[in-house]
Amino acid sequence: MKTSFRKYILAAALTASAGTMMAQDLNSAYFTDDFKYRHDMNAAYGNDQGYVAIPILGNFGMRLQGSLGVGDVLFKNPYYGNPKYPNAKKTATFLHPGISADEALKGISKDGNDLILDMDLPIVSVGFKGFGGYNTIELKERTHVGLSVPYSFFDFAKNMANKEYSFDDLGARGWTYAELGFGHSRQIMDNLRVGAKVKLLFGGAYADFSMDGVKANMVGNKWILSGKARGELNMKGGKFKTEEKEYKGKEDTYSQVNGIDTDGAGLSGFGLGLDLGAVYEFKDFALDWLDGTKVSLSLNDLGFISWSNTMVAESAGKDFEFTGFQMKYNDGSFENGGDDIQDDLADFAHLEAKDDEAGKSKALAATVRLGVEYPLPVYDKITFGLLGTHRFDGIYSWSEGRLSANYTPLKWLDGGMNVAFTSYCTTMGWVLNVHPKGFNVFMGMDHMIGKTGASGVPLDSNVSFNFGMNVTF
Repeated sequence: MKTSFRKYILAAALTASAGTMMAQDLNSAYFTDDFKYRHDMNAAYGNDQGYVAIPILGNFGMRLQGSLGVGDVLFKNPYYGNPKYPNAKKTATFLHPGISADEALKGISKDGNDLILDMDLPIVSVGFKGFGGYNTIELKERTHVGLSVPYSFFDFAKNMANKEYSFDDLGARGWTYAELGFGHSRQIMDNLRVGAKVKLLFGGAYADFSMDGVKANMVGNKWILSGKARGELNMKGGKFKTEEKEYKGKEDTYSQVNGIDTDGAGLSGFGLGLDLGAVYEFKDFALDWLDGTKVSLSLNDLGFISWSNTMVAESAGKDFEFTGFQMKYNDGSFENGGDDIQDDLADFAHLEAKDDEAGKSKALAATVRLGVEYPLPVYDKITFGLLGTHRFDGIYSWSEGRLSANYTPLKWLDGGMNVAFTSYCTTMGWVLNVHPKGFNVFMGMDHMIGKTGASGVPLDSNVSFNFGMNVTF
């Protein structure tokens, strides 16, 4: 089966931006007692109740974060409604000639523009007491997508001024795999609880695109790109499709990657992961006001996946002419649809298929969390929490600090509100957890949804929502 390589990449990006109905850690619930999925954030946490997740509905939601949003690249078309341009659509990309460079680039950060997506699709999740502690068994599908675009890329695409542009921080990476995890936590001292989770990983696909020393310079009246771009793909039964393309300005051709042949589907790699956690509670401490304070530390996703046969697409490293991102003129209306932009991006990357390489092992993106929870001395139903989170993921790394107020008015009802300072924004979150005997329902958000555009699509890339239903015992 032939799949358009450019459309495959576009579909992945659209899937990332939609972020539909996939579970993801809810940091707002880190200090919420008996939130059933705290063990996914810290392996030392257990629950007062056992639970069985309703498949898919046990913990689902959406989460997307970054400094690059839809509102930064899509604008109201200045020609829309003008009878001189009957084909003008409501929205236009930042490349539209009717949108000034200052307007087009005002939302683009000079420090880099990222889009990060983490999605988990829970299939089976069970938690129960036994063996001297609390145990969990989980099977889920996990997807990670990262996109990094430097300011220079947007500046070049819009202005193409007579200066040198560098694109070294331009990259994209995505992978998907299934995870089967077995967790156990227990109290080993009166004031210390520890836990661990061992995870078997089954790789589905891995893709990575990066640039090394790629620069654009004006030579005479032509733009010349130099440096190397490289793409890697691990996919069972996959093979690049190519077409012959000419080097612009040269009597030479190269085989540009334009699709993927897939012969069936299957596992592309295997790996092992480990989560570790600990929670320490101050009891009978010399400073009475510290009694009941909890300090917690977790380190998740220590491990790797060993991927099989690696398909490689790479630019030849030769200087070549690039004509730029072209606006199409159609009956008085400037257009640049998805296919046109994909063609321009393919020419910009200039990738051609190379010989396959041996498989490679890739480390997981590890996450560390450090938390402090302090109970209000005069009213123990309220606690305050401070949670620091950092993801170790190269150019896709991010950090977050979250300050929360947590309230447990009833034994079966708790929740809280918080404010967070992240690598990408300042935001607010909340969680509500209902867990009487027999069932559990929760909902929450780590990022409040801000301004939305047409069809309710958030213009900011920092959005999240979680909802879950579980049977308890």
